Amino acid sequence: MGEWSEYFEDFPEENPANYVGVRFDPKGAQILREQQAKQQEKIDRDQANLNSEIAAIVQKHRPATKLKK
Repeated sequence: MGEWSEYFEDFPEENPANYVGVRFDPKGAQILREQQAKQQEKIDRDQANLNSEIAAIVQKHRPATKLKK
């Protein structure tokens, strides 16, 4: 028997990634995955922006360190 990907090419109804809920819908499942990926990219960008803002605020309010002699 070949690789799993070859098996799923021959039997797409056996691939759980081709289902939306309990309905076999390979195209709908692909669209759903693409939408979820776009949404995750936006969340990641927003989180990176928030992290930058937090770092800037912390840096602004951090007391200057004193140099030891």
